[in-house]
Amino acid sequence: MKNQRDEKRNQQPSLIGNKRFRRILIFIAIMVIYGVVVSFLYDPIVGIILGVISVIGVVYTVTTMNMMSSQTNRYITELSYRIHRGEQEALLEMPIGMIVYNDAHRIEWANPFMQSFFGNEDVLGKQIKNVDEDLARFIDDLEGSSEKHVINWRDHRFSILVQSEYNTVYLLDITKYVKIEEQYQEEQVSVGQIFIDNYDEVTQPLTDQEISNLNNYVTNALATWSKQYGMYLKQIDDDHFFLLAYVKSLAAIEDDKFSVLDSVRESTSKQNFPLTLSMGIAYGDDDLNQLADQAQSNLDLALGRGGDQVVVKSLDGDARFYGGKTDPMEKRTRVRARMISQALNELMNESDQVFVQGHSHPDMDSLGACLGIRRIAQMNNKKCWIVVDREKMHSDVAKLLEAASEYPEIADAIITPAEALEKATDMSLLLMVDHSKPSISISTALDERLKNRIVIIDHHRRGEEFPDNPMLVYIEPYASSTCELIAEMFEYQPHEGEPINKLEATAMLAGIFIDTHSFEMRTGTRTFDAASYLRSAGADTDEMQSFMKENVDSYMARNHLISLVQFFNGNMAMIVGEDNIDYDSVTAAQAADSLLTMSGVDASFIITRRKDQLVGVSARSTGAVNVQIIMEAMGGGGHLSSGATQIANQSVEEVKQVLLETIADIEDNEINNN
Repeated sequence: MKNQRDEKRNQQPSLIGNKRFRRILIFIAIMVIYGVVVSFLYDPIVGIILGVISVIGVVYTVTTMNMMSSQTNRYITELSYRIHRGEQEALLEMPIGMIVYNDAHRIEWANPFMQSFFGNEDVLGKQIKNVDEDLARFIDDLEGSSEKHVINWRDHRFSILVQSEYNTVYLLDITKYVKIEEQYQEEQVSVGQIFIDNYDEVTQPLTDQEISNLNNYVTNALATWSKQYGMYLKQIDDDHFFLLAYVKSLAAIEDDKFSVLDSVRESTSKQNFPLTLSMGIAYGDDDLNQLADQAQSNLDLALGRGGDQVVVKSLDGDARFYGGKTDPMEKRTRVRARMISQALNELMNESDQVFVQGHSHPDMDSLGACLGIRRIAQMNNKKCWIVVDREKMHSDVAKLLEAASEYPEIADAIITPAEALEKATDMSLLLMVDHSKPSISISTALDERLKNRIVIIDHHRRGEEFPDNPMLVYIEPYASSTCELIAEMFEYQPHEGEPINKLEATAMLAGIFIDTHSFEMRTGTRTFDAASYLRSAGADTDEMQSFMKENVDSYMARNHLISLVQFFNGNMAMIVGEDNIDYDSVTAAQAADSLLTMSGVDASFIITRRKDQLVGVSARSTGAVNVQIIMEAMGGGGHLSSGATQIANQSVEEVKQVLLETIADIEDNEINNN
């Protein structure tokens, strides 16, 4: 009976089953009954008529509600069937692969789309790894991850989702969309600037016919190269070209390591007209104006590093360097030195005071350059402050500062980084000498304070890290030292100013002497001209030698390091100091220099623990090995024949392995390129 009542109740309209609606019906029924009873009391005929109408209304309402309920149930049933059927059809027909497996990774079900990748093979009941090892590996790696991943499987690209709680795998074939994205990326435009580094110097003594032949060769070589990779090349000037290329072409050129640089350099050298090329290439943005600006910035970076190389960099990425295997040729002229000197004078005259600082742990070239700038500022009637951190200096620099105490005007100009920050104003001028990386300045805070009023004078190759908006840049990698560059400027300073004094001349000559390894390396005619000027200005070679004298402890430490030498790769020497002994960086550099005097050694590396607990690497070369590239790969920099880097949180043995691996990688790339 209860089941029959439940069945009848289920046949009632769903609205009647609602308690609130049922209460409304009861209320209406009571009111109707009350109305009929009242009608009978006043007029029985009206009461009968009203009662009949009420009964008919109730019957009609119940019938209508039953009909509506029946239609609603039928609609819901049909809708549920269609949804269920659609779900089944979707699982069977949709272009998404599905696999359901058990805890033992046996396949319990796979939809037809997934089965199509297995052909006619019956996969049900088999372990996934027995059906496809690659797919099983992907599932194992992604179990527990709730995110989608893109994989390469069966020559297709899939977006895969592994729901380990349901033992289900979903694979969406996105091959077509990946190809569209790849095509979009490959067809993005890159903009390049090509510059012939030493065109004016090489063509100056040539006849018009020889210049024309040389121009034709370079133009044809670049045109053939650009046509080979499907690029657009336009000559803007005799020594300047504009390049447009797809990123796809750029990738192919990078794989080729820009071999056109080597071919042009080698071919023109055989003709006794050695020309080198520099390029700056930018990509990664839809705004061509920004790409053009970035390409010019990349070219400036390549030229600042000495030329004969390529810098490839997107607007928000890291720079990639190619070439730079040769020592930079001399491209500076006395005309440029005069222009830089005059521009510096104007900037000083527009400033209320001048600050000059070298790199942290300054050497003689760095401090000598600071003294030279102070003298130039004084010649222009400007107060100049030399920023020095006395807690971070070598013995030779300490001796120089001790000697400077006898010159009150120099001693009073030497201040600490904290004092410099207090004195700096918005109209102050800051000169960074012997370095161009703000991160290695004596006071990085001062760099940040005066970041919009910075002048850079340096002889090292420019690195990727560089101030954003320097007011004047004078970087000449060919120069032996920064002191050489500054010594040339004195000729173009106001002659009524007090000339350079003995201590300043001695310090600057010592800077040149040390950086050229006693005039044995990186010396040109201009180097000897600068040295001659400083000598005539009163430089005392005896005092210079006293600055550079080392104490017994450093002498013994250097000899001890040399005794640890080991040879590798046939022409390279390496010293690895003890991890529990702190070595002075000057001592380590001297040991690296000493190794080059050994027969058959073309490059030397010394790895030591420094007093600041960093592991320092000093690299030296005769020029046969480009140690700058090696040091840059390890986070440092330098010249082709001299470089260094510092590494934190590693032992000397770990750094040794990094060095060996870096050298091996660079040699492998050169072999593959050849």
